[in-house]
Amino acid sequence: MSHLSVAKFGGTSVANYAAMTACAKIIINDPNTRVVVLSASAGITNLLVELANGVEAKERRRLVGEVRQIQENILNELKDDSLVRPIIENYIENIEYLSEAASLATSTALTDELISHGEMMSTQIFIEILREQNTSATWIDVRNIVATNNHFGKAVPDDEKTQHNSDNILKPLINRGELIITQGFIGREPSGKTTTLGRGGSDYSAALLAEVLNAKDVLIWTDVTGIYTTDPRVVPAAQRIDTMSFAEAAEMATFGAKVLHPATLLPAVRSNIPVYVGSSKAPQEGGTWVTRNPQPRPTFRAIALRRDQTLLTLSSLNMLHAQGFLANVFNILAKHKISVDTITTSEISVALTLDKIGSSSSGSKLLSSELLEELSQYCTVKVDTDLSLVALIGNELHIATGIAKRIFETLESYNVRMISYGASTNNICMLVRSEHADEVVGSLHKSLFE
Repeated sequence: MSHLSVAKFGGTSVANYAAMTACAKIIINDPNTRVVVLSASAGITNLLVELANGVEAKERRRLVGEVRQIQENILNELKDDSLVRPIIENYIENIEYLSEAASLATSTALTDELISHGEMMSTQIFIEILREQNTSATWIDVRNIVATNNHFGKAVPDDEKTQHNSDNILKPLINRGELIITQGFIGREPSGKTTTLGRGGSDYSAALLAEVLNAKDVLIWTDVTGIYTTDPRVVPAAQRIDTMSFAEAAEMATFGAKVLHPATLLPAVRSNIPVYVGSSKAPQEGGTWVTRNPQPRPTFRAIALRRDQTLLTLSSLNMLHAQGFLANVFNILAKHKISVDTITTSEISVALTLDKIGSSSSGSKLLSSELLEELSQYCTVKVDTDLSLVALIGNELHIATGIAKRIFETLESYNVRMISYGASTNNICMLVRSEHADEVVGSLHKSLFE
């Protein structure tokens, strides 16, 4: 096939019968889309994560009941559910069994096995939705395609094995003209256990499959009509971006824009596969193309906002002309699986922002007493919370003149706790109090984009 597209539909796009039917029509109207990757129906993954954490019997029954109800609501609208209903019931029985096991002892492997059921159920139901539209499709268990390592919860795909599996399983089906429906987010490690690629990993799955299939593009169908200059919920005047570069999109995703998963772009960049982001609810309204070299490339492209940041300030007179201080600090952070986001240094102190998303530790566990105790052997430690990172995304920011003046004039009435400027040609980051974050984004957007 000369033009092969891989389409991915997110949780809100497959949330209910009407949403799934809209997705089916998008696929039917685009003969180039031959591989479809689905997330779990909205709400399912969160419920399964709760169950995987291990809960007592009464709460377990309630959560499983909610999972069942979400799927029942879709099944009840099917014209004929006789084939798929027993399959879904079997998955739910398995969820009950695994949830009971999790209540006795949790594990990352058990968690991955349990939460993979969301994608399994949505794809089985979607086959029936397509059948109602007189379209036949082939259900494929993506675990037979996407091979990963055994880092449960954040598994890394084995590209060579995945390519081999795709060549042997997917390509012959596509060459016969079949429409493939499969799951995002999950894979299989060498001993046969189910793994997950991390939250948001369905985008990554789609891009990875596009790469191994040598597809012409990846179509990410979500609940927004493309990528905007900032979150329209924060700034109603935000404008849609028609085309942007991989670098710009990666910066936006990394700094909090939730339209694309940051890892999504890795296979796309490697193989120069354009990525489209559009709304499954309004496909006619267009969207955003992410490509290698879009034109034009403006100085300012977008503003991203990442909330819930922690600022760690480490001070010590021993830093003065000392060697190895930062190495000690980063070794301690690495040992505790903490990901550092931005950093600024002076002669006697270093300030770090910590990223909960990139860290294995999160929530209240992000800064454990053991971590703080180890750091305090080398320096005085100060912790600030309730902060947000505002990232101005653009091009060649390091050589453009007058940028700092425009930013500081706009933000003169706000307290900026930290600035990171110069490490990247594509972003300037500012740390502000969370209570002012929306106002800061609004002021910058008005000054630079409106």
